[in-house]
Amino acid sequence: MHSQNKCEKTLHDCGDLKDTGCTSGMYYMLANGFSPFRGYCDMVTSGGGWTVIQRRQDGSKNFYREWDDYKNGFGNLTGEFWLGNKHIYKLTSEGRYQLRITLENWNGDTVYATYSTFSLGNEDSSYKLTIGGYSGTAGDSMAYSNGKVFSTKDKGNKCAQQAVGAWWYENCSFSNLNGEYLRGTTRDKDAHRGVAWYYWKNRWNYSLKKSEMMIRKR
Repeated sequence: MHSQNKCEKTLHDCGDLKDTGCTSGMYYMLANGFSPFRGYCDMVTSGGGWTVIQRRQDGSKNFYREWDDYKNGFGNLTGEFWLGNKHIYKLTSEGRYQLRITLENWNGDTVYATYSTFSLGNEDSSYKLTIGGYSGTAGDSMAYSNGKVFSTKDKGNKCAQQAVGAWWYENCSFSNLNGEYLRGTTRDKDAHRGVAWYYWKNRWNYSLKKSEMMIRKR
């Protein structure tokens, strides 16, 4: 058998591809000794080596889903998707990870938020979020979610139903990137439902066009 191309091997995470010349795309990963899963690597943004865990871009996927979907992951890795909480937990349990979030509004403006600390607990902890160390241009809309557990419409906080999403809610949140895909300014009664990031514009009633979440070892 011929040896595997360096860009075709099974990775621990996308950081294995840094400085290899491999391009952005789908790769198999084997995190923490668990069974392999497919992920998407961003080899362009801020030096590359990012494992993408979420993408919204066109409303083609319904993100108002139940616990098991968010646990296992859903969607199209080249389009809209959620990687899966069990995979994100596996990855972030093995080392110190950072999170980068890129956002775009309906005018084509983009901002980003980077968190130097990001990890999820296991399913028994309801994928409890640890996050901190914000920097960027988007405003810190995740600090409120630090220490919160993940909720979906069928498990956890009732905010998942109110915000028509799945996230680390308490009462409720300043971010809702898995919310309903609305388009721009939303009516007051729907203000919390969209793909929201409060501290970009200091307003709730705006649903973003694009969001992307990605992680990389520090």
